[in-house]
Amino acid sequence: MSDLPLLGATRETSHNVISNFAKYTKLTIKSSPVNYLLVFVPLGLFSGYLEWSATARFWLNFLAIIPLASILAYATEEISEHVGQTVGGLLNATFGNAVELIVSIIALKSNQVRIVQASMLGSILSNLLLVLGCCFVAGGITRVQQTFNQTVAQTMSSLMALATSSLLIPAAFHASLPQPKKNNGTFPEPGSTDDLILNLSRGVSVILLIIYLFYLLFSLKTHKSLFEESNSEGLINQNDSSDDIITGNKNETNDHLSVTGGLTVLLLTTILVSLSADTLVSSIDETVEKSGLSKTFIGLIIIPIVGNAAEHVTAIIVAMKDKMDLAIGVAVGSSLQIALFVTPFMVLIGWAIDVPMSLYFSTFETAILFVSIFITNLVILDGESNWLEGAMLLSTYLIIALAFFYYPDQAGL
Repeated sequence: MSDLPLLGATRETSHNVISNFAKYTKLTIKSSPVNYLLVFVPLGLFSGYLEWSATARFWLNFLAIIPLASILAYATEEISEHVGQTVGGLLNATFGNAVELIVSIIALKSNQVRIVQASMLGSILSNLLLVLGCCFVAGGITRVQQTFNQTVAQTMSSLMALATSSLLIPAAFHASLPQPKKNNGTFPEPGSTDDLILNLSRGVSVILLIIYLFYLLFSLKTHKSLFEESNSEGLINQNDSSDDIITGNKNETNDHLSVTGGLTVLLLTTILVSLSADTLVSSIDETVEKSGLSKTFIGLIIIPIVGNAAEHVTAIIVAMKDKMDLAIGVAVGSSLQIALFVTPFMVLIGWAIDVPMSLYFSTFETAILFVSIFITNLVILDGESNWLEGAMLLSTYLIIALAFFYYPDQAGL
């Protein structure tokens, strides 16, 4: 008889665990409209296990990673609610591009340097041109003009210019190196041209990571008042359910994940992303052979859609609600994270695992990036936007996509 109370407590604990699991699962699934694509997660995993065709494996896992990226962002925001703004900002910076990091690390381990470089550049371009262009069109189609914080926009523009120079300088450095002399071994000494580019890239990557830390300090500590409005809007919108966001109704229950629940969702989702990314990356070579698409086009245009899908939805919805500070923060801020954090971090990861990942991109790619940053800076520096400026950004992205569709892969990149 003395064991009955303990038995009752055990049953009550089990009931609470099941109840919390059901509650957190419901909250997670309802966090974004794209989460209905979760049905592709088991299909993508089965396609790899059963060794389906490369095309099926690629596209099923492509569709599977989209909702997983959304859930990663949601879980990070929920944890941020409990740990404060500073730590929350660091979490968002770290896990905000978790999908790109996981896909890139797996691709690097498979020596797919070209895919990693293209996906990094593609993420920057898709956020700056595609996402921002859609925001300007969606928000401006029913309004004459929209405004946003000009100081924040100028700060982000300056940092993007720095990020662009970090890719332009290695390309110019490579182009200006003397060619090896035919009768005199290899040039230059003590290493080859590739060694010099790698050493330069690794040094530049360390500097970029330091600048990114300064940016976090600037936005979260010394000048956080400039970013407070955007941050507060972001927390409100991220914690609304998908139905509330679309209809504009506030969620009265205001349910959130606990820290334990958020960490559990984060861990499980990261594992699923890793498995799906592994299957997707392993199918790329065969997909390139069968489809006729280049690795550059797949990495630069197709793969970035995976990691940025959730951000696309969020940015467009908040732009329609005339919250342009948040929309700019999502679109341009994500590009900054890729340029100043993810890309240099991947160079250092490649250094650690002895894979020659560098910041040297082709002349064509660096020119494309320069043009993209140039036109983006022109449209956001005045602190105002309209639908025509959005159409300009979208048309620029379509021109770039068309150019890379016909752009062949280059040996040695």
